[in-house]
Order: sequence, then structure tokens, then C-alpha cells
Amino acid sequence: MRISVDEEKCCGAGQCVMIAPEVFDQRDEDGIVVLLDTEPGAEQAPAVRESAEVCPAAAIHLSEEG
Repeated sequence: MRISVDEEKCCGAGQCVMIAPEVFDQRDEDGIVVLLDTEPGAEQAPAVRESAEVCPAAAIHLSEEG
């Protein structure tokens, strides 16, 4: 799984950080998503998928290549 984020779309809700803190963080100054791991292991996949599904701005994009 490969992850990308669209910082322009991100609204800083922080749902992704709460669900998958090993993969996502937020910038201190504005709360915009910071991607910590572009290719997380299989053990993180369920949390990453949930993060993408609940993102209110649809800023998280997943690719199942690999």
C-alpha cells in the first residue's frame, strides 16, 4: 500500500492522527496532515484505510500497488 496526501485539501480535523498515529501527524502551526510513512506495513493497513474513509476533506489517497 502506498499513501499520498493532498495538503491543499486537508482541513486539519486530525481524524487520521487519532486512528493511525504511526502513519500520520499534524503540523503544529496549522494542523495540516504530515505523512510519516508513505508505505506502511500490512499491520497498519486497516487503520490507514479507515483514516482515508473518515477524512472529511478526502485528502488521503491510497494505492494498493505492490
